[in-house]
Formats: sequence, structure tokens, C-alpha cells
Amino acid sequence: MSASHALEVPMPAPAYPHPATLTLANGLRVTLHAAPHLKRCAAVVRVAAGSHDAPLAWPGLAHFLEHLLFLGTERFPTGEGLMTYVQQHGGQVNASTRERTTEFFFELPVSNVAQGLERLADMLARPRLALDDQLREREVLQAEFVAWSQDAKAQQQVALLEGVANGHPLRDFHAGNRDSLPVETEAFQQGLRTFHAQFYQSGQMTLSLAGPQPLDQLQALAHRFGEIIIPGSGHPQVAPPALMQSQPQAYRHVAGQHLHHVIACNAPREALEFLCTWLNNPAPGGLLAELQAQGLGTALHASVLYHFAGQALLDIDVTLSQPGEPAAQVEALLHDWLGFFAHSDWTSLREEFTRLTARQRQVQGALALARNDREALSDQDITALHTLLDSLHLPCARHLWQLPPHNPFLRPPVKDQRAGLIRGQTSAHRGLRTFAQDRSRGRRDAAALTFSQALPIDSQEGALYLNWRFDSRAPSGLEGALHELSENARQAGLELTVETIGHDWRVSLVGLHALMPTVLEALAQNLTQAQETPDTTPPLLAIRTLLKALPTCCAETTAADANNTLSWNTARWHGLGVGLPPACEALIKTAAARLPGQPTSIERHTRDLKGQRVWHEVNTDASEAALLLFCPTPSPSLADEAAWRLLAHRVQGPFYQRLRVEQQIGYAVFSGIRQISGQTGLLFGVQSPHLSLDEIVQHLHSFLAQLPGLIEGDTDLGNAALAQQFAVDTLPTAQAAQLIWHAHLAGHPSDYLALLQQHIRDCTPPDLQHAAQQLNHAVGGWHCVANGPHTTNAWPLKN
Repeated sequence: MSASHALEVPMPAPAYPHPATLTLANGLRVTLHAAPHLKRCAAVVRVAAGSHDAPLAWPGLAHFLEHLLFLGTERFPTGEGLMTYVQQHGGQVNASTRERTTEFFFELPVSNVAQGLERLADMLARPRLALDDQLREREVLQAEFVAWSQDAKAQQQVALLEGVANGHPLRDFHAGNRDSLPVETEAFQQGLRTFHAQFYQSGQMTLSLAGPQPLDQLQALAHRFGEIIIPGSGHPQVAPPALMQSQPQAYRHVAGQHLHHVIACNAPREALEFLCTWLNNPAPGGLLAELQAQGLGTALHASVLYHFAGQALLDIDVTLSQPGEPAAQVEALLHDWLGFFAHSDWTSLREEFTRLTARQRQVQGALALARNDREALSDQDITALHTLLDSLHLPCARHLWQLPPHNPFLRPPVKDQRAGLIRGQTSAHRGLRTFAQDRSRGRRDAAALTFSQALPIDSQEGALYLNWRFDSRAPSGLEGALHELSENARQAGLELTVETIGHDWRVSLVGLHALMPTVLEALAQNLTQAQETPDTTPPLLAIRTLLKALPTCCAETTAADANNTLSWNTARWHGLGVGLPPACEALIKTAAARLPGQPTSIERHTRDLKGQRVWHEVNTDASEAALLLFCPTPSPSLADEAAWRLLAHRVQGPFYQRLRVEQQIGYAVFSGIRQISGQTGLLFGVQSPHLSLDEIVQHLHSFLAQLPGLIEGDTDLGNAALAQQFAVDTLPTAQAAQLIWHAHLAGHPSDYLALLQQHIRDCTPPDLQHAAQQLNHAVGGWHCVANGPHTTNAWPLKN
């Protein structure tokens, strides 16, 4: 970032209120995060029991129970339970089983959180555990097991843990499958209920709530939740055997282009997180920069793999430039850096780390804040880290390393007395830039960069979207060149993401708007020097790979574009700012003047399939069949969008119930509205371990054919609940800004959200039936994105 163009803008306060903690009379521990800036409320229940706590006879029992708890209770059957309720009100819900903990979490509008908590408490305390549910859900775990056993990343993780001592549960099988879960036997049923009784009680749980409500209201919600949970005194978790024969101890694991250096130790998690922060820093003078300079590695990621009862595994994962790179040379550099770090003064790094963690708490959404259980870094943590590094007997550093510089976005910028000068000018040259130059550039910028007033500007958050249009292909390998910038921005509270869609290259900045002018100026400087680099992202799950490819599949591109080189000379760009105060808008305009390419308004052309059904084949390097079906609305009108959103709202639950729960065709089964470059459509996704693509297509076709009958006779379409999801005062800024950006691309008016709400409220049962018929007849066309060819004529798709 150029210091000569520092932009002065009010920065948010670095401090953030610490959460309140209490223990209820029944032993339930509670953490409360009262954050007035939040738009929604989130709840997280952490149960002190995980896969390593399950009986040895039945691996996977803990994960199996987590699945079963979502299948309804006597009070709230499946169609009225937590998952359905959260989906109906536009929230998010999920669960996760780890080695020694299981988490259940959701996020909802404030007005719905009490109902969500009631359902969550009831499902944790009073699950049905019906045998027919268990038999069906075991098949879901079997499908997940098959996918897990074929997933390269998962198997690499298994191989990575082979360096742990025999007898430690990290070496054991915990996935759960048809063979390890004999639900038909009485012994297993007794074991399942015993596990639930031991661990799913108040003494074994922690509830974390985060929301805009005052503390007393959050506390009242916690008490209502605690009244439903079964009281208990807690059940001690058995401590595992030693990770390795002696500690600390390290071992090496090489798999393909990845070199893992794993350290087994007893350091506190906060100390290891502190070390990982500086290991992962990509700034010049650090380990990653040196690996890249010597051509040994392209990426580095240090993380805590495991932490429980004083045991920890630290994994330092280096992506090698080429398979077979000398591991000893890479590890020598690692040890040299660790030796340098061990003997450095950490005072400034501790201050920086404190700023970083405070800023993250300040900008996190409700769910992320509720899940944040990080403690403050203490003197004891620092002492433990010194002890760990000393015990590794590291060599004296030979290389001229540098500690990472301070993140420039975590502090207010220094006021620049020479602001406004052209680079290279002194104050004696002020005014030499002609009015004609300013007016000329200003007219083009005004056409290219617009600002929406659709969101209030009384919060600290906003969004800025920039879109470049290239005559040929858009760049697809600039993530590496922007890595340091995007990481610094993320740490400071501004998410910088990039996306390539055909001829378009898109950058979004979402978060603290006070940072945007400075980050935008740094982005302009980076782009003028950036070079495309190969993608080193690890392989994704097949369905995720298809989701990443979907926008490009829907764009109009040609195969010949792939050989063209990156050039900014003829690129044109435009952008939209959302939720930004006038002072920030002015600074953004100044910074945007330095962006490469030509600022100009770009006419949007939505691809019209004219009713065609188009098949796109994407290589995912996976044996399982995975498929996405994206069905655009027949027209860009708000009436069509509202009807299709309501149809998606009505269909989401039955689609999941039919294909995943009843027919069990796969474990990745979902549907919902998706917007791609302003085009709205209904998206269906399936990944199956045992069906072919053609069989998945047949299931989708059958479900769509039954849609008119499924919604026939509906009197309550859910209009009010869906319309409320688009209320500006309850939408998180990131979601609201994304909607406004797509509305801008589609050419909708500035009051898009209010108009959409009204159209949704006005939808009638005939409107919904009409939308279902249009969907079945592919009036807006269909994009089918799959990881294989279409081999039969059962569905008339075109390649």
C-alpha cells in the first residue's frame, strides 16, 4: 500500500465488550454476547461429548445420535422441528460432531429465536429415537462413509494421523457405517440411550447466545432453554493415552504436493493460535515468502488439528512447488524460522494479536460470535509457547528473517499533509492537474461507479462491488497475488473476495466501510502488478466443485478464450457501493480513479436459453455422481422472481424429505434460490454414492412432475414469513448488499427490497401453480451442471 496516498477516515473502536458468563441452577453454563450492531440472534449448544467418547463397540454412535436428534420429537415432529422452522424463517442451522465435542447451532431473526431455542432444547432433551428413523438414518451415514472413504482429502487426513501413537483414539475408526451401527440389536439400543442420558444433560452442556438484545433479555432466553434441558451433574470424559511416546515430538508426513510437519505437544490452544497467526503470515521476510522465493513451496497453512485434556497436535502444511521437492530443505527453513521466532521480542506481536482478536469480535456476525470461544492470550500462554519452542532444540537462525509488519488496516491511517497530489509532485506543484483532466475522469467514474441508498448508513458496515469486463477471458489466477492484501483486510474486518465468471472478473469488499478507501487503493496498486498463478486450492467435494463452476457455465463464453493472456488495457469496469456514508463515498471515488481498466457503464445481457436444456460437464476427479440443476425464472420481472422464491420456499423441505430421508439417494441433497449475475433461478443439487447421473436426473424429473400436486390445496403459502426475510432492519448487511447488487445487475429499481416484499405478499395459489408449471416446462431453460456426460435420452438435454 502506498503511504503517499493515505486516506483519513474515522476508524471503529478497537475494543469490544467481553461476553457475560453464568451458570444456571441446573448446572448449565451460559455465555452471553450482547452486541447491538447485530441484525439477528444465534444460539450454540456445545455438548462435552464427541466421537472419541462413544463406546468402542460402536464407532460412529456419537455422530449417529447427532443425526437422529434432528428427526423430530413428540412435541415437534419432523415437519415442525428446528430445521424446518429455521429454513422457513430464512435462518441457518447445522450441527458438528468432533473428537470430544458436539455442537448444535442456528441463527434466526430476533423475533423467532425463542421458538428456535424451544425446538433445540426439546430435540436435545426428548428425541424420539424411533427404530424406523434409525434404519433410514443409518443409510445416510453409510452414504457419507462411502464418500469419506473415496475422498482424497479425508484419506490424507487419516494417513496424516498415522504418526500418532498406537492406542490413541485419533488412530481409530469413528466415521460410522452400516456395519458399526447394529441398530437392530438390543445392546446397541441400550448403548445409544445410555450415551444420550450420560452426556445430553445440563452439566455436560454450554449454551452461547449472541444477539442485539440487552443482556437481561438474552439471560431470560437462556433460562427458558435451561428449563427444558434434562438436569444433571456432568459426566467426566475419559482422558486419552499419550499422543506419542515422548513430548514434545514431531513427525513428517508427505502426500503428493503436501508436506506436513506435525508437532505433538501440551501447549494451550491460545498459544498455538498465536504461533499459527505468524507462521501463516504471507508478508515479505516470513517463511512463506522465502519458500516461494526459493521455489520450494506455493502455500503454507498452520493449524491446530486436535486439542483436548492438555494434548495438542499442530500441523504445518506446506504445499510444495512440485511433488518430490526435498522435504529436508523445506523443514530446515521451517526450523530456522522457528528458531528466529523463538528468540524474537513478541511484545509488538502480542499487541497486534490483541487488536486482531478484538476486531474479529467486533465484526463477527451473530453465529460466528456465538461460536467464538477463544480466550484472551495470557502471560501463561506465552510462557508455555516459549517452553514448547525451547524443547524443540531449534538451531540458531541463519537466514535474515523479519517479523511480520503490523497490519496496516488495524490502525487509523496517518494523516497525509500532501493528500491530493499526483505521485511525484511536491506541494509546489499543487493544482497542476488540469480541471479538464479531473472533469474527464470524473464523468467516466460517475457512469461506472454508483451508490445505492437502499440500506441505511447508520451502521459500520457496507459493501462495494467491482466488475471488470474483458474482451476475451477474465483472469482466473489472481488470488495468489492478492493473498496478502485479502488476508490483512479480512483480519481487519473487511472480506475481499474475487470471482471469475466468463468474461467478467469480480471483486467484492464487504464489512467495515471505514477500511474500504484504503483497501481499494491497495487493490489498485496490486492489480497493476499482479500476475496469474496456478490454483493451489485442495480438491473440493464434487458438489462444491460444481457450485464453483456454475456461474461460468451460465455465462456466455467460448472455448477459444482459454488461450488469451491477461490484459487490462481494454478491460472495462463498473461498480456499486451499498450502505456507505457520503464521506466514505467520496474517498472511494478518489481511490477508484487508480483502478486499472476503463471506468464505464456496462450494459448487462442476461443469457436467454429460450427454453433449452443445456448440459455442462465439469471434471471433479470424483467417482461419485454429482449434479446441479439451475432453472432460471422465465423473465427478470419481480413478479416472476417473487413467485419462484415462494415456490422454492415451499419446496425446500419436501425436496429434502423425499430425496434424502425417504429415498436416500444421497447425502448432499439441497434446493433453494440462487442468483447468478443478476439472474434469479431455482437450484437443485444432489451428490450420490450409489446412483448414476441418469438415475439422479430421473429422480429430479419425477419430483418436479409431482410439484403441482404437492402444492395443490395450500391455503397458507408462507407469504408473510418469506416476505419478512427481506426486511432491511433484520437482514444482515452482507446478505442485503448481495441482494441489491444482483438487483442492480438485473436493472431493478432502488426500492427493490420493498417491491419484492410486496410481490411476495401478493402471490396467490394460482401464481404458485403457474410457477410450478413453468418450472416443469423449462420456460426459462435449464442448466444442468454435472461431473459426467448425459448418456441416455431419458431427458432431452443438449451438450
